[in-house]
Amino acid sequence: MIQSRINPLLTLKYMQTEPENKYFDRKSARIEPAKLAPIISAFANADGGTIVVGISDKKRNLEGISTVSAEHLNELIAAPKDCCKPMPQWNDEWLDIENEYGRQDRLLLIHIQKSVDQIIRTSDDRTYLRIGDKSKELRGKDLVNLEYAKSTRYFEDEINKDAELSDLDEGLLSEYRHKLGADDYTDEQVLNARGFIKKHDGQNFLTNAAVLLFAKNIAKFYPNCRIRFLRYEGTAAKSGTKINISRDKSIELPLLRIVDAAREFISTQLREFTMLDVRNGKFRTVPEYPDFAWLEGIVNAVTHREYAMSGNFIKVSMYDDRLEIESPGRLPNLVTLQNIKETRYSRNPRISRVMTEFGWVRELNEGVNRIYNDMAEFFLDAPVYSEPGESLRLVLKNNIVMRRMRQELYAVNNVGISMWNQLDDIEQAIMAYILNRGSAGRAQLAAYVGKSDNTVRTRLNALMDKKLIKANGSTYDPNRTYEAGALLTD
Repeated sequence: MIQSRINPLLTLKYMQTEPENKYFDRKSARIEPAKLAPIISAFANADGGTIVVGISDKKRNLEGISTVSAEHLNELIAAPKDCCKPMPQWNDEWLDIENEYGRQDRLLLIHIQKSVDQIIRTSDDRTYLRIGDKSKELRGKDLVNLEYAKSTRYFEDEINKDAELSDLDEGLLSEYRHKLGADDYTDEQVLNARGFIKKHDGQNFLTNAAVLLFAKNIAKFYPNCRIRFLRYEGTAAKSGTKINISRDKSIELPLLRIVDAAREFISTQLREFTMLDVRNGKFRTVPEYPDFAWLEGIVNAVTHREYAMSGNFIKVSMYDDRLEIESPGRLPNLVTLQNIKETRYSRNPRISRVMTEFGWVRELNEGVNRIYNDMAEFFLDAPVYSEPGESLRLVLKNNIVMRRMRQELYAVNNVGISMWNQLDDIEQAIMAYILNRGSAGRAQLAAYVGKSDNTVRTRLNALMDKKLIKANGSTYDPNRTYEAGALLTD
């Protein structure tokens, strides 16, 4: 079979029959070398790709390269060097074929590698990006966003002409000076020394990083600097008349305060479960997710997100079976989904440094590694990172189905299989809940089983008649609770 050794996906059949896409383009050998420059720039500025020379891009005829001169072929091979700046990394490869006329011929494959920290432009200073099967020229804001992505420009280092020193939180600045051992210096001196003040046209301005970190009223300058928490009932988001959002809260604070506020609020939303400790065979109460895992996910989102993406914010979505943390911007620079555990890189190095000095941030891959380790210690699935659209998503699964099965098994073992089979579904759910938590109120039980207060009261009375549970408090006590009864404790 005829196929590329560098990219085995590119078989002769694939190259001739498949539509062009984000990673693959085909051109006739008669093309002018300069016309390859936009495609080379586009591939290099995206995720790399291959130009197959010798197959016409319209009719897909297997023309080969024998109809053009050796000089022309050399110019095609040298196009990345001669027609682009700076020169991208590439490899050329030749494949022996039989052309459409039945003669021995060859294809030229130009493999363009992804440029990690440089923007590749054409020799006439035009910049392209591969989007789908098109090489799109970038201008204006789109070009600026690419510069951010390639770290040739940092949003955090650009000046904010609207903010003044009086707009910053003096308490945070004082704490920052103290952490640096600079109590005897002014705020302006410290900010200037750390690159948070820049001169423009003879005037000093705060940078975006300074305002993001220390602003008193962050919404005044960056309304997208917020964390939105959404709690859904069930395992999927619904809309319209079936909308299932039970909690919606936005946290809008400067970066040095937003993590604390998010931790304080989200911790109140997380549940506790009882799980079997395989080391000693006993059940113990554990949080829904390891504390470090979800908090580190939020810290990383706050520290490494793309703040230049106006209108976008960090979203934390809580479902029955998982927690999703989504932040604007794909993984920065050379970090990929495959190497995220080993590779260190920060999109916002100044912000990251200050967050580290305040004790929030560890080395990027150290924190990610521990998320994996902590989830494993809780016998939970490994975290899942993905890049939907222009964002990064972390999914932590809580394995609630397995936990409920373990809770039910624990209840069956305590009640006895004969008695358990005499209970209806609601009574079984109530027993599992009480036995796994020690005690519970009627409102808790109604929420858990999804039934009315009257239905739950009826089942509780039936369970008390069977001496499977007992009540603590009078009938009319709003704080009345229920726990295992005499039949199970004797």
